[in-house]
Amino acid sequence: MPYSTGPSITEWMPGHYACIDGTTPGRVSVSSDPRYRTLTWEPPCGVTESIEMVCLIIFCLDLAVKSYLIGWDEFRKGKWLIGYTMVISVSIIDWVLSVSMVCDEKLRVRRLLRPFFLLQNSSLMKKTLKCIKRTLPEIASVILLLALHLCLFTMIGMLLFAKTEDSEKNGEWRLHFRNLTTSLTSLLVLLTTANNPDVMIPAYSLNRAYAIFFVAFSVIGTYCLMNLLTAIIYNQFRGYLLMSVQTSIIRRRLGIRAAFQVLSCLGAAEECVCVDTVLKVMSRVQMKSYYRSTITMEAQKYADVGTMDRQQFQKIFEELDKDRIKEHPPLPQYNSPILQRLQVIFSHYYLNIFGNAVALVNVICICTVLVLNSEKSTAERDNNILEVMNLCFILFYLFEMCMKVFAFGWRGYLSYRNNIFDGLVTILLLVLQITICATYRLPYSQWEPSYHGAVSLWEMVRLVNMLIVFRFLRIIPDIKLMALVASTLLDLVKNLRAFAGILVVVYYVFAVFGIWLFEGAIKPPPGISVLSNTSMENITSNFTMECGTYEQLQYWPNNFDDFAAAIILLYDVMIVNNWQAFMDAYSRYTTEWAKVYFVCWWLTSSVMWVNLFVALILENFIYKWDRSHSCSVTDVERIRYETTVQLMFKGQIQEPTEEELLCQLHQHPHLHLQ
Repeated sequence: MPYSTGPSITEWMPGHYACIDGTTPGRVSVSSDPRYRTLTWEPPCGVTESIEMVCLIIFCLDLAVKSYLIGWDEFRKGKWLIGYTMVISVSIIDWVLSVSMVCDEKLRVRRLLRPFFLLQNSSLMKKTLKCIKRTLPEIASVILLLALHLCLFTMIGMLLFAKTEDSEKNGEWRLHFRNLTTSLTSLLVLLTTANNPDVMIPAYSLNRAYAIFFVAFSVIGTYCLMNLLTAIIYNQFRGYLLMSVQTSIIRRRLGIRAAFQVLSCLGAAEECVCVDTVLKVMSRVQMKSYYRSTITMEAQKYADVGTMDRQQFQKIFEELDKDRIKEHPPLPQYNSPILQRLQVIFSHYYLNIFGNAVALVNVICICTVLVLNSEKSTAERDNNILEVMNLCFILFYLFEMCMKVFAFGWRGYLSYRNNIFDGLVTILLLVLQITICATYRLPYSQWEPSYHGAVSLWEMVRLVNMLIVFRFLRIIPDIKLMALVASTLLDLVKNLRAFAGILVVVYYVFAVFGIWLFEGAIKPPPGISVLSNTSMENITSNFTMECGTYEQLQYWPNNFDDFAAAIILLYDVMIVNNWQAFMDAYSRYTTEWAKVYFVCWWLTSSVMWVNLFVALILENFIYKWDRSHSCSVTDVERIRYETTVQLMFKGQIQEPTEEELLCQLHQHPHLHLQ
């Protein structure tokens, strides 16, 4: 398709902003495709504004309490608190403007400021953001090297594929190297491998030697510089994260030392604290019940002496640094020798293996039936065989669950996470099976495929099959490496919430900017078939369409017309699969400057954040792998490790000395200890 220069940015934006309604980004319809989209309900003016005002009042009260507690001198030193004040002020001014204009303003600045409230109220997010800020200079050096690599090959490409007199040999120039912008864009997309080998085909079809240019560009850029960027991000960010963890450990040790100093002034000898005082404090302090009980038990060991010195006091609080091991309740006791023998059999590890084998056979049977019925319509399928087969397997699953409850007891059965998962799915399967039997009357002698009722038999059987396949995930804890990977993923969800929170903020900011810039920019022309591809004769009456473009690929649901659609489009660009189609379409429908937006998002999400997550996944997995190297499959199943960031770097953390702690205590602005 011939590239259109489009309107200038000054001509396009004002008219475009005129169509932005104040509540538009919040509207969500069933489909984001403008060909299917229906009118959605919009709340009247004042509803969302009232909710916003309540939130702003809460933030104002929060700011007032914080400023009162820390004092004006400390408040002026806090950059986040000053920013908190400015953001609240701007939000209130923008809110007043919205209400005075009856929600008909063209732009809401406070939308862009909302993520600040999430960041400001999370100390872990602020710490993570600080680590990212310190890592940026090293990342910028590699990005500059990538930019130099890109510009160098762009110049070489424009020289290699310059326009010639022979129009048949100008395919590479016409498609990918027509001008500087097109050349840079083509090679930038090639850096992500999204347009490989399409970008080289016109030249490669003329002379195979041209492949050297594209292979050299990909090897140096994609496989060397991009992976080097991952290594640098991992190394630098890990160093700053270690520094942050070191600071957290020093603060914890300082707090424990200050607590010892305060408690020693409350009635005990000068360098000792009373055990009763420690127990009284622990009964009132707010912390996890596991750590409270553990520290209390450690303190009670010194009850005979009555006092603890500094080393002993610090030792009992070392339990905060230790890993938590979940112990399962003891097995129930049976007097009958027969019941005792059955308990040994049904609590044996081989029962899990046999249950996994039965689940595998069930999944294989479902796959076989699905393959045999793949070409049949719903009326032609014989669901009786599959349903009777599933009934037999579900009865076995119920029997297995009952035997495990008998062997371990209710508390012991529920102490295993895989048993909870297994039991819930089994109960759901049983409920569905009873519903099917009550609805269709086994053995289905009078069943007719045309009868559907509220829910057809095929739909219910399909739901049962999906649950059975989902239940097959129970094999994960019984395979050591698979259990290790699964536990690593769970730890990432638990320990990397700060990174995910910042990623949500970045998504939100770019989505809001995308809606401001591109809402309603692309509309499907009339006359295009919704359900099938239209012939070229019908299309040419409206516009010209080439293979691989936004229009030809039917990417109409990917747009910036509402917030949810913008999030999905940004995710598609982050994956970098065919992301050039979006960049090309929005640059044609709006302005060439639209490419800057997509390149910035690619750098932020795909280059920086994906590499950060890869680096932290590596660190977490290596730590878990080293710890579980001596564990058997049973140990991995029976012991649940709660990995923390402090534990990941425990071997590299330097403990502060007594002199350092005392020096910081005497210099602390809020502690006045003798």
